Amino acid sequence: MSDFKQITTHISQNLPELAKHIPDVMKNFSNLVSSGSQDGALDKKTKELIAIGIAVANRCDGCIGFHTKILVDLGVTEQELAEALGVAIFMGGGPSAMYAAETMSAYKQFTSK
Repeated sequence: MSDFKQITTHISQNLPELAKHIPDVMKNFSNLVSSGSQDGALDKKTKELIAIGIAVANRCDGCIGFHTKILVDLGVTEQELAEALGVAIFMGGGPSAMYAAETMSAYKQFTSK
């Protein structure tokens, strides 16, 4: 079982080191994340549900951790998350099912106090 709290903490601690070497790239990436996730015709939660589906399909543990945490903070229900993961599974097959199961673990980690 992956510890998604530990994964996101570890990555967050290492991002500043990366940013020291490629500050423009990381600043522009941060701006892209900010502008791409703002409310518009789709609200932020919907955009994050799309992001979690892509994270699962791409098998990115860090992405699963960060986007699940954001979804929890936005008030996603377990059922909403599960249905988004269902879309990721039908788009990505067996490997996505494995990462979808891990995402449910991340949800439980971020919702437990």
